[in-house]
Amino acid sequence: MTPVVSSSAPTDARPPLRRRQRRHPLRSALAVGVFVFCVFPVYWMFSTAFKPATDIQTDEPQLVPTSWTLEHFRTAISSDGFWLFWRNSLMLTVSAVLLSLVVALAAAFAVARMRWRGRRAFLLLIFAAQMAPWESLIIPIYIMYRDADLLDRLPGLTLIYFMITLPFTIVVLRNFLATVPEELEEAAQVDGCTRPQAFLRVVFPLLAPGLMATSLFGFITAWNEFAYANFLIIKDQDSRTLPVWLTSFQNTFGTDWGATMAASTLFAIPALLIFLLLQRQVTSGFASGAVKA
Repeated sequence: MTPVVSSSAPTDARPPLRRRQRRHPLRSALAVGVFVFCVFPVYWMFSTAFKPATDIQTDEPQLVPTSWTLEHFRTAISSDGFWLFWRNSLMLTVSAVLLSLVVALAAAFAVARMRWRGRRAFLLLIFAAQMAPWESLIIPIYIMYRDADLLDRLPGLTLIYFMITLPFTIVVLRNFLATVPEELEEAAQVDGCTRPQAFLRVVFPLLAPGLMATSLFGFITAWNEFAYANFLIIKDQDSRTLPVWLTSFQNTFGTDWGATMAASTLFAIPALLIFLLLQRQVTSGFASGAVKA
């Protein structure tokens, strides 16, 4: 006896994927427009760095260079202080990011795992510090650094970058800690681990996505910072950073646009590499972190 198939069996009422995609041409066009709008300045910087000087100064812009040259890159690399400023920027950025991660991890654990008076007020202060425009604090910070004899010193600039990246790092790590069940720590303590050991062995591996996301944000923020590096480093030229170095291609006779674009390309490469290196791990860490732990 053959089974009777009921005509009232549930069916998938959604249209096929291709048909659903055809219904949103405006959304696709908008996405392409946003992509072109964001990528075009980067492409123009990159292409201008390889154009000869005669092609840069023409009245008719060329989207695709007709000829290529590396002269602008040689000019940028051979300029005074390039490698010194590169070392300064890298040292400042890495130091500020590592310091903010250590302090923010302890603060985020205290906020997410402990109950103490003033915890909500502390969080409000963190959010307020995150929303405050740091450029508005240049004058009071300058006066404080002048009185404390911290002008023209790289440790003073590292402290500024640390304070800029710290609020965001605390907020993000606190949110990641809140998603980790406390039962995991309790189970580890039942198995014989102390509370610090339970945190390092169980919770810390699950925070890898948050640590990488905050490291990426902190690196890009500190690497691109210009205002404080320009105002707090006045006399000691050897303590300047790469963002300030980019202004050295402007003089009384004009701007060397080819060298400026080449220097900007060299300046953007480390942040781009860090982004490409951490992006996949940040996105995949949400799914694989808990399984690996």
